[in-house]
Amino acid sequence: MFSERLDTSRITIQRSLKWVLVAQAILAALLVLSHLQAQWTSGGGGNDALPSGPTTPGDQVRHYDPSRSFPDFMRTPAPSTVKIPGDMPPRLQFEVIDRGELGEAIFLKGRISSGDAERFTSFLASLEEAPKVVSLHSPGGNVSEAFEIGRSLRAAELDTTMLPGLVCLSSCPYIFAAGVNRSASKDAAVGMHQHYYDTPGYMPVFLAVEEIQYGQGETMEYLIEMGIDPGLMVHSLNTPPKEIYILVEDELLGTRLATEILD
Repeated sequence: MFSERLDTSRITIQRSLKWVLVAQAILAALLVLSHLQAQWTSGGGGNDALPSGPTTPGDQVRHYDPSRSFPDFMRTPAPSTVKIPGDMPPRLQFEVIDRGELGEAIFLKGRISSGDAERFTSFLASLEEAPKVVSLHSPGGNVSEAFEIGRSLRAAELDTTMLPGLVCLSSCPYIFAAGVNRSASKDAAVGMHQHYYDTPGYMPVFLAVEEIQYGQGETMEYLIEMGIDPGLMVHSLNTPPKEIYILVEDELLGTRLATEILD
């Protein structure tokens, strides 16, 4: 009798494990199909009917194209003292520029890629006397690298500025946020959107959600560390990765992302 109970128990356990494995296989297949469908369609959401041209308050969402150095929503070209390439460099480039009466500045331009934080630290160390201001022109990129660059920048007690005709989009505002003083021209563009999490299609849903929530918590912690109102995240969380939300003056000052708006 006892042996029969053991056999029955084993059969029950085997059947349960079988159905668990089947359920996991079905879930994995659904996640893979969902991931592929996202790649075939929108690639992360977005509205194909978005307007083009300069933004105005209440009309602040545009298509996001990280390859363009001068997006169509910009009104003013960059100053002649700043050399802007036709296409965005694939990773950050660092140089010291002369802004005339405004003095010298460290100029960061290009996409934020893996290893750029270490390169930026080495660049700062190579300068005999580093300028106290960092100017930015970047479509964003790697968020973790942006955090590291920002922390290095704050540790060096540098200011940040956005010159006319330049852009700071996606993860770039996290570097801008690290300046002790943060000035932005009315003719510059500072924009945000949702972080893009490239989670594998086979990753269980609860793990993918956990990773996204962890990333959002890390971003909130960074903004608080830099003295920025974490409410700034509302604008990024509400904007799909293929779109960009351009912040207006009141939003820049109200969230303390900028401490001064320049004419």
